[in-house]
Amino acid sequence: MALRLVADFDLGKDVLPWLRAQRAVSEASGAGSGSADVLENDYESLRVLNVERNGNIIYTYKDDKGNVVFGLYDCQTRQNELLYTFEKDLQVFSCSVNSERTLLAASLVQSTKEGKRNELQPGSKCLTLLLEIHPVNNVKVLKAVDSYIWVQFLYPHVESHPLPENRLLLISEEKYIEQFRIHVAQEDGNRVVIKNSGHLPRDRIAEDFVWAQWDMSEQRLYYIDLKKSRSILKCIQFYADESYNLMFEVPLDISLSNSGFKLVNFGCDYHQDRDKFSKHLTLCVFTNHTGSLCVCYSPKCASWEQITYSVFYIHKGHSKTFTTSLENVGSHVTKGITFLNLDYYVAVYLPGHFFHLLNVQHPDLICHNLFLTGNNEMIDMLPHCPLQSLSGSLVLDCCSGKLYRALLSQSSLLQLLQNARLDCEKMAALHCALYCGQGARFLEGQIIQWISENVSACHSFDLIQEFIIASSYWSVYSETSNMDKLLPHSSVLTWNTEIPGITLVTEDIALPLMKVLSFKGYWEKLNSNLEYVKYAKPHFHYNNSVVRREWHNLISEEKTGKRRSTAYVRNILDNAVKVISNLEARNLGPRLTPLLQEEDSHQRLLMGLLDLICHIVETSWRKHNLHSWVLHFNSRGSAAEFAVFHIMTRILEATNSLFLPLPPGFHTLHTILGVHCLPLHNLLHCIDSGVLLLTETAVIRLMKDLDNTEKNEKLKFSIIVRLPPLIGQKICRLWDHPMSSNIISRNHVTRLLQNYKKQPRNSMIDKSSFSVEFLPLNYFIEILTDIESSNQALYPFEGCDNVDAEFVEEAALKHTTMLLGL
Repeated sequence: MALRLVADFDLGKDVLPWLRAQRAVSEASGAGSGSADVLENDYESLRVLNVERNGNIIYTYKDDKGNVVFGLYDCQTRQNELLYTFEKDLQVFSCSVNSERTLLAASLVQSTKEGKRNELQPGSKCLTLLLEIHPVNNVKVLKAVDSYIWVQFLYPHVESHPLPENRLLLISEEKYIEQFRIHVAQEDGNRVVIKNSGHLPRDRIAEDFVWAQWDMSEQRLYYIDLKKSRSILKCIQFYADESYNLMFEVPLDISLSNSGFKLVNFGCDYHQDRDKFSKHLTLCVFTNHTGSLCVCYSPKCASWEQITYSVFYIHKGHSKTFTTSLENVGSHVTKGITFLNLDYYVAVYLPGHFFHLLNVQHPDLICHNLFLTGNNEMIDMLPHCPLQSLSGSLVLDCCSGKLYRALLSQSSLLQLLQNARLDCEKMAALHCALYCGQGARFLEGQIIQWISENVSACHSFDLIQEFIIASSYWSVYSETSNMDKLLPHSSVLTWNTEIPGITLVTEDIALPLMKVLSFKGYWEKLNSNLEYVKYAKPHFHYNNSVVRREWHNLISEEKTGKRRSTAYVRNILDNAVKVISNLEARNLGPRLTPLLQEEDSHQRLLMGLLDLICHIVETSWRKHNLHSWVLHFNSRGSAAEFAVFHIMTRILEATNSLFLPLPPGFHTLHTILGVHCLPLHNLLHCIDSGVLLLTETAVIRLMKDLDNTEKNEKLKFSIIVRLPPLIGQKICRLWDHPMSSNIISRNHVTRLLQNYKKQPRNSMIDKSSFSVEFLPLNYFIEILTDIESSNQALYPFEGCDNVDAEFVEEAALKHTTMLLGL
């Protein structure tokens, strides 16, 4: 399954054995009943009550006398602790303990059994108590009312030392929220007692709300109140310094007026959720550290034939409403939709029917969402019980008493990538897999292996392009803020193809009205996202126009020999050296491909995202068992070489349209493989169309390795005439051939005559050296000699002998002889 649930806690494994051991000790001392039936009945009442911010789990059960017992499981030490025993037969439905484990707050419901009335507060249905734990001492009644009350201690973010004041939230079914401030004092060593328990200060936090959610990890309270039938979402942030702020309010286009009262994540609410799973609305808020804020909403369901749910991407300024039809609807559909927070993703899950993974960071393109229907066997691997999504990717199954950590499965995503039929599924699986394994070389290697075998598997996008961009993006995203505004995350800008089985409607929504002036942490990032949405309309997408312009400028300068300031070029080349050294340092094993080895200033100037490309070529090289002899021209291309040449051609196509640089040596290796594998006319066509870029290194090797057979002469000449002038002149001096001499002489004469101005003839020129009686040629040689003499220097050629008139004369005669067939 794409989603993997790893159990962090299980009542049956982590608590029951400890309870049995405790009962065994009690029986040995003569304090227990010893009845096996009674023991099993006691354990049936065992259930989770709450998960606190530090991960500790509060549970409850009834002993053989009907007393309510509170226990705590410490997630750090993996140990259980008995917190409190309340010697009354009451039903607990809400409970919380403070961070020091000195105070316990609990709401209990009067037993419905005859003769078991509440003796503490007769006539009340719900009793909310504040209990001193160390030592068991005072019991204070906070509320005794006919409505239900939920309790939740606040956990300050700074937990290094006990605070003198504890704060407790009380959430009433009568639609108000209060905060109690409880001062405690230490007496007689570790004895902790409540100061001034007769009057506890309290504040009214919110009122007239219909829905509320608690974020235990970030200490935030979300709630919705109705103003003129409009649903207004608000958020209160609690701080360690005992203060709190209303952070924002935003209208939501949802109907809650007739939905009743709903709480989310205020403990395990067995009372509220009983018999309401199937057709009750679902609403929850998810955030992550990058400043995203999502509201997930599924309205009341009148029929199971069609399911509708919405996600409000508040940080992006729009919402998406999805509709899907269910197949084979029957009585087994008894549970509602579950939304799960997976950090960068949100999962929408209906047991046995569908699993929808939504990309929170980039919700614009539906192809980044993974939608699996009931036909997929992986759907049935998730629990069919209702799941409660907590902070930090924690998921609680209240029915079984298990706490899971929800993770995306790399292996399943890779399997899905390999087996997916649709391009949208491949796209989504690729992004999910890269997100899960950020920077994992082994995962990248597996994806590259698959790409090399299925390079043309996708028709809607270039697979190599998408891999290079997505992998680069996810590898740096978590380390750099606002990266999605600076770098592209996908090679695809639009996606008009629908995902089978689901329809989508996108709408703009109102942005939140922030209520504070200064922001820190998450709120600063959310505010930055909102400012971007507000002022960057239409929203900016990554544009490579600057890179394109710089690319063309550098190539033009390289061809013409003109360069900008020396300092500018030196800075670029120095950075290139650093990049190459870093890549070599990261490469753990020996690299087979001869990349990054040559001094290629052209490619060093255009250096960029090199490591992935090196990795792709290296994987292909190893797969086809190529060796260093490939770099020589004295062999014909094999099937393996042709396969690698094809992969490198696809890499070149992908990088060219995105203006991404290639590592030094790439074009040389690509050209050599092209000479091996392609017929001459195909090779020249690839050169002329820009698929193959002739580098000085590759051409020099070609001139040295190949002899001067008629076929090779034709190849060499075809290559030389296609070289840039500066490189061509240098290469011609390395080829000892009449054709090369002819080219040298032509270039020399062209340069001499470009600036020639007719002047009075110099009668002092010695003509005795010219033995040719062909007058036009004699006259031409005289002009060249005159120009050279007047310049007082012969035209210099880098790294070779000077060219003089005699050489031109000899080359001209040879060329004429060849043309006349003599």
